[in-house]
Amino acid sequence: MAREVANYRSVENVHDLPEIFHYWSNKYLVPKYQEFGFSNPNSFYLQYMTQVSAKETASLRFVSIGAGNCDTEVALVESLAKAGISNFVLECLDVNPHMLERGKRLAQERQVLERIRFTQADINSWQPQGPYQIVMANQALHHFVELETLFDKVHHVLAADGFFLTDDMIGRNGHMRWPEALAVFNTFWKELPERYKYNRLLKRVEIEYENWDCSKEGFEGIRAQDILPLLIRKFHFELFVGFANVIDIFIDRCFGHNFDPANCWDLAFIDKVHFADEDCLQKGEIKPTHMTAAMMKTAPARMRTHKHLTPDFCVRWPE
Repeated sequence: MAREVANYRSVENVHDLPEIFHYWSNKYLVPKYQEFGFSNPNSFYLQYMTQVSAKETASLRFVSIGAGNCDTEVALVESLAKAGISNFVLECLDVNPHMLERGKRLAQERQVLERIRFTQADINSWQPQGPYQIVMANQALHHFVELETLFDKVHHVLAADGFFLTDDMIGRNGHMRWPEALAVFNTFWKELPERYKYNRLLKRVEIEYENWDCSKEGFEGIRAQDILPLLIRKFHFELFVGFANVIDIFIDRCFGHNFDPANCWDLAFIDKVHFADEDCLQKGEIKPTHMTAAMMKTAPARMRTHKHLTPDFCVRWPE
């Protein structure tokens, strides 16, 4: 844990992604989101915060677990303020004091400090006071070891009609591929010229792709494969959007920078991988590695999903 805190002492940009990711997401992910009235994770969180705020006149309590630098949270508070919503306080919870301090400076710069609170604690020592109408975890769950403790506490502090919101990774631990997904991936990897096989993060060429376990050296994807199974057992889904698997490797930080959105061959290749990925996901032959989800303590009147991709259909139960 001490090493993890030290690693992020000076990391200010934790969300940067290659340009080819944005090509893919704008073309294929955004339309999925738009079915439900939002276009990206921030507008997803904002939709529920606005909905909850409109129903109450009393001051509401929101909390973001694993808030890190709090840039997402500051942006949300800014958007709520612009919409004239002020009956809330958003608490940013994180174990890393350096990242929270950056968040505090950012909130002060953006003049939203009065609507944000900062709490340094790990999930075991967190002692929340009273219920929250919104609990959010933005790309944070796949860093937690004590998921059972976390979900127990979220369930306990969530208001009866509140929402637990997350946009996160739900693939194999360490962001590895399960064997069935790796088989699909390798058919495309063999097609790629060597110049696309340079791993920018590990600084090496991978003629044969290595199914790298990111969790060996830290908390990255440490229990990713357990997230969805545990959530299914603990909460009721009001919204679930599961997406992507094989395409991840071609558009993420390791290899995504090797693709040029201005190159027609590159775009055609990404399109081809996406369609194969989507076909396998729809058939249930492979399972999504990402989800955007809204959960409740009690069953909603209906659960909204993209096509037939429910949480139960999308879960990949570990062997």
